Amino acid sequence: MSFQITEAFVQQYNSTVSLVSQQKQSRLEPAVRVETIRGTREAFDSIGTVEAQPRGGRHADTPQMDTPHMRRWVTSAPYNWADLVDKPDRLRMLYDPTSPYVQNAVMAFNRAKDKIIINAAFAPVWTGEHGDVQKTFPTSNIIPHDNTGLTIEKLIQARGMLWRNEIDESEPLFAAVTSFQLEDMLNNTKVQSADYNTIKALVRGEINSFMGFTFIRTEQLEKDGTTRKCIVWSKPGLLLAKAEDITTKISERGDKNYSTQVYAEMDLGAVRMEDEKVLQLQCKEGA
Repeated sequence: MSFQITEAFVQQYNSTVSLVSQQKQSRLEPAVRVETIRGTREAFDSIGTVEAQPRGGRHADTPQMDTPHMRRWVTSAPYNWADLVDKPDRLRMLYDPTSPYVQNAVMAFNRAKDKIIINAAFAPVWTGEHGDVQKTFPTSNIIPHDNTGLTIEKLIQARGMLWRNEIDESEPLFAAVTSFQLEDMLNNTKVQSADYNTIKALVRGEINSFMGFTFIRTEQLEKDGTTRKCIVWSKPGLLLAKAEDITTKISERGDKNYSTQVYAEMDLGAVRMEDEKVLQLQCKEGA
Protein backbone atom coordinates (compact mmCIF):
# COMPACT_ATOMS: atom_id res chain seq x y z
CA MET A 1 0.00 0.00 0.00
CA SER A 2 1.40 3.37 -0.98
CA PHE A 3 1.41 6.21 1.54
CA GLN A 4 2.18 8.85 -1.08
CA ILE A 5 0.15 12.01 -0.61
CA THR A 6 -2.58 12.13 -3.22
CA GLU A 7 -4.53 15.11 -4.52
CA ALA A 8 -7.67 13.54 -3.07
CA PHE A 9 -6.10 13.58 0.39
CA VAL A 10 -5.12 17.22 0.03
CA GLN A 11 -8.65 18.14 -1.02
CA GLN A 12 -10.09 16.17 1.89
CA TYR A 13 -7.84 17.96 4.37
CA ASN A 14 -8.71 21.38 2.94
CA SER A 15 -12.41 20.56 3.21
CA THR A 16 -11.96 19.36 6.79
CA VAL A 17 -10.20 22.56 7.89
CA SER A 18 -12.83 24.70 6.18
CA LEU A 19 -15.60 22.79 7.93
CA VAL A 20 -14.03 23.11 11.36
CA SER A 21 -13.18 26.78 10.93
CA GLN A 22 -16.79 27.53 10.02
CA GLN A 23 -18.16 25.59 12.96
CA LYS A 24 -15.69 27.02 15.47
CA GLN A 25 -15.18 30.62 14.44
CA SER A 26 -13.11 33.11 16.33
CA ARG A 27 -15.02 34.65 19.23
CA LEU A 28 -14.92 38.19 17.85
CA GLU A 29 -15.26 37.70 14.08
CA PRO A 30 -19.07 37.23 14.19
CA ALA A 31 -19.35 40.48 16.21
CA VAL A 32 -17.68 42.79 13.68
CA ARG A 33 -18.22 43.90 10.12
CA VAL A 34 -16.36 41.59 7.71
CA GLU A 35 -15.20 42.65 4.24
CA THR A 36 -12.94 41.28 1.50
CA ILE A 37 -10.06 43.41 0.25
CA ARG A 38 -7.81 43.21 -2.78
CA GLY A 39 -4.12 43.64 -2.15
CA THR A 40 -2.54 44.62 1.14
CA ARG A 41 -4.17 48.04 1.69
CA GLU A 42 -7.62 49.39 1.00
CA ALA A 43 -9.85 52.28 2.03
CA PHE A 44 -13.38 52.03 3.38
CA ASP A 45 -15.63 55.08 3.31
CA SER A 46 -18.56 56.16 5.43
CA ILE A 47 -20.65 59.31 5.48
CA GLY A 48 -21.44 61.59 8.38
CA THR A 49 -24.70 63.16 9.48
CA VAL A 50 -26.37 66.11 7.79
CA GLU A 51 -29.02 68.54 9.02
CA ALA A 52 -32.15 69.80 7.34
CA GLN A 53 -32.80 73.51 7.31
CA PRO A 54 -35.96 75.57 6.90
CA ARG A 55 -36.85 76.30 3.33
CA GLY A 56 -36.38 79.92 2.28
CA GLY A 57 -38.96 82.21 0.75
CA ARG A 58 -40.56 81.85 -2.65
CA HIS A 59 -38.06 81.15 -5.43
CA ALA A 60 -35.16 81.01 -2.93
CA ASP A 61 -31.90 79.43 -3.99
CA THR A 62 -31.54 75.68 -3.49
CA PRO A 63 -29.20 75.15 -0.53
CA GLN A 64 -25.91 73.31 -0.97
CA MET A 65 -25.66 70.74 1.85
CA ASP A 66 -22.27 69.09 1.60
CA THR A 67 -22.31 65.55 2.95
CA PRO A 68 -19.23 64.77 5.08
CA HIS A 69 -17.21 61.76 3.97
CA MET A 70 -14.89 59.79 6.25
CA ARG A 71 -12.30 57.33 5.06
CA ARG A 72 -10.46 54.66 7.04
CA TRP A 73 -7.57 52.67 5.64
CA VAL A 74 -6.90 49.05 6.61
CA THR A 75 -3.67 47.16 6.01
CA SER A 76 -3.67 43.39 5.74
CA ALA A 77 -0.82 41.24 7.06
CA PRO A 78 0.03 37.57 6.42
CA TYR A 79 -0.03 34.87 9.11
CA ASN A 80 1.02 31.24 8.75
CA TRP A 81 1.36 27.96 10.65
CA ALA A 82 2.98 24.61 9.86
CA ASP A 83 3.62 21.23 11.44
CA LEU A 84 5.32 18.03 10.31
CA VAL A 85 3.65 14.62 10.36
CA ASP A 86 5.96 11.61 10.16
CA LYS A 87 4.02 8.38 10.33
CA PRO A 88 1.32 7.24 7.89
CA ASP A 89 -1.10 6.42 10.70
CA ARG A 90 -0.81 9.96 12.06
CA LEU A 91 -1.21 11.29 8.55
CA ARG A 92 -4.54 9.51 8.20
CA MET A 93 -5.74 11.30 11.36
CA LEU A 94 -5.96 14.48 9.35
CA TYR A 95 -9.16 13.22 7.73
CA ASP A 96 -10.89 13.47 11.09
CA PRO A 97 -12.26 16.97 11.92
CA THR A 98 -11.59 16.21 15.60
CA SER A 99 -7.93 15.49 14.89
CA PRO A 100 -5.53 17.41 17.17
CA TYR A 101 -3.62 18.56 14.08
CA VAL A 102 -6.69 20.11 12.46
CA GLN A 103 -7.95 21.58 15.73
CA ASN A 104 -4.55 23.02 16.57
CA ALA A 105 -4.26 24.79 13.23
CA VAL A 106 -7.76 26.23 13.39
CA MET A 107 -7.39 27.40 16.99
CA ALA A 108 -4.10 29.14 16.18
CA PHE A 109 -5.75 31.16 13.43
CA ASN A 110 -8.86 31.90 15.47
CA ARG A 111 -6.71 33.35 18.26
CA ALA A 112 -4.84 35.42 15.68
CA LYS A 113 -8.09 36.76 14.23
CA ASP A 114 -9.28 37.83 17.68
CA LYS A 115 -5.95 39.49 18.46
CA ILE A 116 -6.05 41.42 15.17
CA ILE A 117 -9.51 42.78 16.04
CA ILE A 118 -8.53 43.58 19.65
CA ASN A 119 -5.40 45.45 18.58
CA ALA A 120 -7.39 47.52 16.08
CA ALA A 121 -10.02 48.65 18.60
CA PHE A 122 -7.89 51.35 20.25
CA ALA A 123 -5.03 51.69 17.75
CA PRO A 124 -4.43 54.90 15.76
CA VAL A 125 -6.23 54.86 12.42
CA TRP A 126 -5.12 56.23 9.08
CA THR A 127 -7.57 58.53 7.34
CA GLY A 128 -7.61 60.98 4.45
CA GLU A 129 -7.72 60.55 0.71
CA HIS A 130 -4.33 58.87 0.60
CA GLY A 131 -4.28 57.35 4.06
CA ASP A 132 -1.56 59.69 5.32
CA VAL A 133 -3.45 61.33 8.21
CA GLN A 134 -3.26 59.60 11.59
CA LYS A 135 -6.05 59.83 14.15
CA THR A 136 -5.66 58.47 17.68
CA PHE A 137 -8.34 56.91 19.83
CA PRO A 138 -10.31 59.73 21.51
CA THR A 139 -9.83 60.05 25.26
CA SER A 140 -13.50 61.03 25.57
CA ASN A 141 -14.33 57.41 24.67
CA ILE A 142 -12.49 56.02 27.71
CA ILE A 143 -14.34 55.02 30.87
CA PRO A 144 -11.59 55.03 33.55
CA HIS A 145 -11.28 52.15 35.99
CA ASP A 146 -11.61 54.43 39.08
CA ASN A 147 -9.93 51.72 41.14
CA THR A 148 -12.81 49.30 40.50
CA GLY A 149 -13.43 46.29 38.29
CA LEU A 150 -16.43 45.81 36.02
CA THR A 151 -19.59 47.16 37.61
CA ILE A 152 -23.18 47.60 36.54
CA GLU A 153 -22.65 51.36 36.90
CA LYS A 154 -19.89 51.25 34.27
CA LEU A 155 -22.14 49.34 31.89
CA ILE A 156 -24.88 51.92 32.41
CA GLN A 157 -22.35 54.66 31.65
CA ALA A 158 -21.19 52.87 28.49
CA ARG A 159 -24.76 52.40 27.28
CA GLY A 160 -25.47 56.07 27.92
CA MET A 161 -22.40 57.17 25.95
CA LEU A 162 -23.47 55.09 22.97
CA TRP A 163 -26.99 56.50 23.18
CA ARG A 164 -25.65 60.04 23.22
CA ASN A 165 -23.62 59.18 20.13
CA GLU A 166 -26.94 58.26 18.48
CA ILE A 167 -25.97 54.67 17.72
CA ASP A 168 -28.62 52.99 15.57
CA GLU A 169 -30.89 51.06 17.93
CA SER A 170 -30.91 48.10 15.53
CA GLU A 171 -27.14 47.63 15.69
CA PRO A 172 -26.00 44.79 17.99
CA LEU A 173 -23.89 45.87 20.98
CA PHE A 174 -21.00 43.83 22.33
CA ALA A 175 -18.68 43.84 25.33
CA ALA A 176 -15.37 41.96 25.27
CA VAL A 177 -14.19 41.10 28.79
CA THR A 178 -11.99 38.56 30.54
CA SER A 179 -13.05 36.05 33.17
CA PHE A 180 -11.90 38.50 35.86
CA GLN A 181 -14.50 41.07 34.82
CA LEU A 182 -17.30 38.50 34.96
CA GLU A 183 -16.17 37.55 38.45
CA ASP A 184 -16.12 41.26 39.38
CA MET A 185 -19.76 41.64 38.44
CA LEU A 186 -20.74 38.60 40.45
CA ASN A 187 -18.75 39.65 43.53
CA ASN A 188 -19.92 43.26 43.42
CA THR A 189 -23.62 42.50 43.00
CA LYS A 190 -25.57 42.03 46.20
CA VAL A 191 -27.47 38.76 46.56
CA GLN A 192 -30.74 40.61 46.91
CA SER A 193 -30.19 42.44 43.65
CA ALA A 194 -32.59 41.56 40.86
CA ASP A 195 -29.55 41.26 38.56
CA TYR A 196 -27.71 38.69 40.69
CA ASN A 197 -29.23 35.57 39.17
CA THR A 198 -28.79 36.94 35.66
CA ILE A 199 -25.11 37.62 36.31
CA LYS A 200 -24.68 34.13 37.78
CA ALA A 201 -26.09 32.66 34.56
CA LEU A 202 -23.75 34.92 32.57
CA VAL A 203 -20.71 33.71 34.53
CA ARG A 204 -21.77 30.07 34.09
CA GLY A 205 -22.07 30.60 30.34
CA GLU A 206 -25.78 29.82 30.28
CA ILE A 207 -26.55 33.20 28.73
CA ASN A 208 -24.33 35.74 26.97
CA SER A 209 -26.27 39.00 27.18
CA PHE A 210 -26.89 41.54 29.91
CA MET A 211 -28.16 45.14 29.78
CA GLY A 212 -28.36 45.03 26.00
CA PHE A 213 -24.75 43.91 25.52
CA THR A 214 -23.70 40.52 24.18
CA PHE A 215 -20.70 39.51 26.29
CA ILE A 216 -17.70 37.84 24.68
CA ARG A 217 -15.08 36.39 26.98
CA THR A 218 -11.49 36.57 25.75
CA GLU A 219 -8.29 36.47 27.74
CA GLN A 220 -6.38 38.36 25.04
CA LEU A 221 -7.47 41.89 25.99
CA GLU A 222 -4.65 44.34 26.60
CA LYS A 223 -3.58 44.84 30.20
CA ASP A 224 -1.52 47.85 31.28
CA GLY A 225 -0.27 47.31 34.82
CA THR A 226 -3.44 46.63 36.81
CA THR A 227 -5.72 48.14 34.16
CA ARG A 228 -7.55 45.78 31.82
CA LYS A 229 -8.80 47.54 28.68
CA CYS A 230 -12.17 46.02 27.84
CA ILE A 231 -13.93 46.83 24.57
CA VAL A 232 -17.54 47.97 24.20
CA TRP A 233 -18.74 48.49 20.65
CA SER A 234 -21.51 48.47 18.09
CA LYS A 235 -21.00 45.86 15.37
CA PRO A 236 -20.31 48.27 12.45
CA GLY A 237 -17.71 50.11 14.57
CA LEU A 238 -15.01 47.49 13.98
CA LEU A 239 -14.09 46.04 10.60
CA LEU A 240 -12.17 42.86 9.79
CA ALA A 241 -10.76 42.89 6.24
CA LYS A 242 -9.74 39.64 4.57
CA ALA A 243 -7.29 39.51 1.72
CA GLU A 244 -7.15 35.74 2.21
CA ASP A 245 -8.99 33.60 4.73
CA ILE A 246 -7.53 30.35 6.05
CA THR A 247 -5.88 28.42 3.20
CA THR A 248 -4.22 25.04 3.66
CA LYS A 249 -1.68 22.91 1.85
CA ILE A 250 -0.14 19.48 2.40
CA SER A 251 3.20 18.59 0.85
CA GLU A 252 6.18 16.32 1.29
CA ARG A 253 9.40 17.87 2.58
CA GLY A 254 12.41 16.36 0.87
CA ASP A 255 14.67 18.22 3.29
CA LYS A 256 12.91 16.52 6.24
CA ASN A 257 13.24 12.90 5.11
CA TYR A 258 10.02 13.28 3.18
CA SER A 259 7.92 13.99 6.21
CA THR A 260 4.53 15.47 5.47
CA GLN A 261 4.16 19.17 6.12
CA VAL A 262 0.74 20.50 7.07
CA TYR A 263 0.66 24.21 6.24
CA ALA A 264 -1.94 26.95 6.67
CA GLU A 265 -1.96 30.69 6.05
CA MET A 266 -4.24 33.71 6.05
CA ASP A 267 -3.94 37.44 5.29
CA LEU A 268 -6.07 39.80 7.40
CA GLY A 269 -6.29 43.29 8.84
CA ALA A 270 -8.72 45.27 11.00
CA VAL A 271 -9.61 48.88 11.67
CA ARG A 272 -11.87 50.97 13.91
CA MET A 273 -14.38 52.37 11.44
CA GLU A 274 -16.25 54.86 13.66
CA ASP A 275 -14.96 56.33 16.90
CA GLU A 276 -18.51 56.96 18.11
CA LYS A 277 -19.20 53.23 18.12
CA VAL A 278 -16.18 51.97 20.10
CA LEU A 279 -15.51 52.57 23.81
CA GLN A 280 -12.65 51.59 26.08
CA LEU A 281 -14.00 50.39 29.41
CA GLN A 282 -11.15 50.19 31.90
CA CYS A 283 -11.29 47.75 34.82
CA LYS A 284 -8.90 47.30 37.69
CA GLU A 285 -7.49 43.80 37.70
CA GLY A 286 -4.98 42.55 40.23
CA ALA A 287 -3.29 44.25 43.16
